[in-house]
Amino acid sequence: MTDTMRQGRHVAVNGVRLHYVRFGRGQAPLVLLPGITSPAATWEFVAERLAAFCDVYVMDIRGRGLSQGGAELGYRLDDYTADIEGFIRAVGLEAPAVLGHSMGARIAVRLAARYPSRIGKLILADPPVSGPGRRPYPIPLSFYLDSLDAVGRGLGYDEMKVGLPWSDEQLEQRMEWLPTCDRTAIIESHKSFHEEDIHRDLPDIATTTLLLYAEKGGTVSDEDADEITGALRDCQKERIDGAGHMIPWDRLEAFVSSVQHFLAD
Repeated sequence: MTDTMRQGRHVAVNGVRLHYVRFGRGQAPLVLLPGITSPAATWEFVAERLAAFCDVYVMDIRGRGLSQGGAELGYRLDDYTADIEGFIRAVGLEAPAVLGHSMGARIAVRLAARYPSRIGKLILADPPVSGPGRRPYPIPLSFYLDSLDAVGRGLGYDEMKVGLPWSDEQLEQRMEWLPTCDRTAIIESHKSFHEEDIHRDLPDIATTTLLLYAEKGGTVSDEDADEITGALRDCQKERIDGAGHMIPWDRLEAFVSSVQHFLAD
């Protein structure tokens, strides 16, 4: 992969400036939606690998990275979904595959349910299954806010390194880009995990779907996976053993292989 294959740009959608990074060679498009505190830059090492078989558009979700943020914006599923649908139209993508991780997977669910003609295949990677009447999301809000505050003061690297198999480069990216996550966006998105129910959207999704979930993530259990695949019309599931919630950080080869086989099938 060469640097000339990377493209970083901005686009105005719904009155919001969105930033995205593109990797690819003019192949079939894939829109990648990261999680609650994951700017696009932290997913570039994954996008570089995926670009071997598709054009990858990694989004800075509003309130993250170089995209517009601020307390005046909304951070609910409908807000995020309208952004991504508008982005797909603005860039001129024809039914791209959509891969969402964590919060990004929840956005992808709503996108597929509300705008079925806009997307092709759907990949849901470890989506939070919390919602009204369901068990809470396992990572408390305090973890995100404490991490944001610590990194903003130049601290946190040693704490992040303990017990994580991530490379120094990945940890350095985390240190560099975490402060670009808007505090209000984090708070409102975490609240959405518990107040908005993605399960209601599942029966409305007709596109072919792959559910990837982490054995050690604590987010999607085997029972949750069965419920999701049972609610979708055309869905296969795959557990990535040995991986935590940030699946590609722990099992990059397995993650890329699963995505490639699904898109090629």
